[in-house]
This record gives sequence, C-alpha cells and structure tokens, in this order.
Amino acid sequence: MQRFDGLAWLALRATTGLLLMPHGAQKLFGMFGGGGITGTAGFLESVGYPAPTLMAILIGVVEFFGGLMIATGFMTRFAAVAVAVFMGFAVLFHLGNGFFWTARGFEYPVLWGIAAIFFAVKGGGAYSIDGRASA
Repeated sequence: MQRFDGLAWLALRATTGLLLMPHGAQKLFGMFGGGGITGTAGFLESVGYPAPTLMAILIGVVEFFGGLMIATGFMTRFAAVAVAVFMGFAVLFHLGNGFFWTARGFEYPVLWGIAAIFFAVKGGGAYSIDGRASA
C-alpha cells in the first residue's frame, strides 16, 4: 500500500489548503459572507485585539495564501508553521466556548493546527512543488 502514500499525502495537503483558503478570503476580500479587512478588524477591535487592522490582514494572509501554499505544496513547511502558529492563537481565542465547533469551540482550530504541524514536520510530499523541486 506504500504506492498510494503520495496520493494520500496529496489528498490531505490539497484538502487542508483548499478548505482553509475561503476563511482567508472572508477576511481579506469579504467573500463567502465575510466582513473583509474592515469587518474583521472591527470584530478584532471589539474583542480587544491590539492593532486590529494589521491583525486582520495577517490572519487573512496566513489563511488564504498559507492555504494556497499548502494546497500546492509550495514552501509547504514555511506556510504550515505560519498556519500552526495562528491556529494556536485561534485555539486560545475559542477556548472559552468549549470543545465543539458548533458552539464556536476550539475543535476546528485544533484540527487545522494538527494538520499544519504535520506538514511543517513532513513537508509537502512527492506530489508537491517542493517535492518536484527537490527531485
């Protein structure tokens, strides 16, 4: 079954990145019902984040472009470290809501963070831009 390892890696990497990108698109571009930078910054300010506009941009960039980089396997480790760090903060933010994501708990950012840690440690795999560049 090792012959399918590269495909499993690709499926996990592409799914992780492609499902993360719309969250960044909400924050950066106001797509998918998101508030864009202004709305995201307003929310962050309302919950006491310092430099809310900068934070909105950073979070959106990490989610959108980090997701794109993970999905394509381009600079996978770099992007995955950034996503893992931001998901750590997201876990802390959602901690007070309990575990389940249906109540805005920390379940979802833990899953994203663990997937990101996997790619930070293991890289993009054979079917990635990184894998092709090192072959």
